[in-house]
Amino acid sequence: MEPIDWQKEFPITSICREDLKELGFTDEQIARLTDEDMEAIASKMADLYLDHGFWEDLQFVTETRLLKKH
Repeated sequence: MEPIDWQKEFPITSICREDLKELGFTDEQIARLTDEDMEAIASKMADLYLDHGFWEDLQFVTETRLLKKH
């Protein structure tokens, strides 16, 4: 059995300009956002998720997955 890499990361999600379009932002508004702006928005979204539900969601989803393994 291979040793477990405890630091291996597994991506959760990302955002793209198309997501903003789905939310109703206009093409003109979205075009004004630079890649740096998009990175700042993504970073803020990550912060908000960590502050509001991430740990609870992670626990729930992990427990659910473990139950399915029995």
